[in-house]
Amino acid sequence: MNPAAPAPQRPQPLPRTHFRAFRPIGTRWMDNDIYGHVNNVVYYSWFDTAVNAHLIEQGALDIHGGDVIGLVVETQCHYFAPLAFPQPVEAGLRVAHIGRSSVRYEVGIFAAGAQTCAARGHFVHVYVDRDSRRPVAALPAALQRTLEALT
Repeated sequence: MNPAAPAPQRPQPLPRTHFRAFRPIGTRWMDNDIYGHVNNVVYYSWFDTAVNAHLIEQGALDIHGGDVIGLVVETQCHYFAPLAFPQPVEAGLRVAHIGRSSVRYEVGIFAAGAQTCAARGHFVHVYVDRDSRRPVAALPAALQRTLEALT
């Protein structure tokens, strides 16, 4: 390690104002682990649920018959405060980057009504042709519009 290099900045919780859309999510009894809080793998499920539900509700994604589907190729999460059943949570959504066939989503998980997130992370979707599984040449127009509204 280079002693002259500055120490990397530790990730910090983000405020609600960082996110463009919110989705309530109920915790379940099975979400808690033996340590009495929501297990880390559940957060990734919340990320996926929040993003895909938003896209479906906006008419930007047809999971059953659309020609284009999103595949997750990267994920990350930072945890700041514990959450536990039966605590309601909210997922905040934001799009950080739109590429030709990929999108980087940022998601904040909040205790209901909290002003800063208990966890935050991102995941990257690559949108591909349903049959060939090859990246699309361009994002469909409805998807592009929905994503731009989240930037």
